[in-house]
Amino acid sequence: MAAMAKPDRETWTPTREQYEQLWKDSRLSIPPLIRIPAAAITAFSLGMTLGLAHGSKMAGLRFRAENAHRLPTSTTGWYLYHKSKNYHLAYGGLREGAKVGARLSVLSTAMFCTENLFDVYRGTKDLFSTVMASLAVAGGFSFWNRFSAAETARTARKGLMFGIAYGAIQDVISLAKGRQVEYVNFIRRQIGKSTQLQEKTT
Repeated sequence: MAAMAKPDRETWTPTREQYEQLWKDSRLSIPPLIRIPAAAITAFSLGMTLGLAHGSKMAGLRFRAENAHRLPTSTTGWYLYHKSKNYHLAYGGLREGAKVGARLSVLSTAMFCTENLFDVYRGTKDLFSTVMASLAVAGGFSFWNRFSAAETARTARKGLMFGIAYGAIQDVISLAKGRQVEYVNFIRRQIGKSTQLQEKTT
């Protein structure tokens, strides 16, 4: 028996209009598949820069403290001293930079992925999804590090402040680009209803 030919599967390819609409409807006008990796890379670069500066400074202070009792007495000794110090500075900076960068990258990825999940679940994109994502990541971070109740509350407060600030910035950008924001539309409808009632009573 001859083998039955497999039917060709139709592959869906978005049109130019659908592609442009996807970018327009996304947060910051950047689709999640691009926005989330870009945020992770940016967070890692920022953490790497901060960690490199802090780590190299601490490594230099530690090297001086460890060798304060055996300072060189010759030109060759001082050359080897500074050479060894520079090595410790570079190693300490890169180590701390990689650590801080990885931590910020993981937190950033978790936050933006959670934000996108809330957007899909709620069917709208606004600061409430950002706030819930920030609080969820702050809670997970506190649980992972076994923070005390006071430290957990402080971390949650910082997450709340970040969520409100960053979410509000995104909503302002969305409104400027013509994208609808649900709670803003709700406020406008309520203002419109109250205005109509006032006009009817006058």
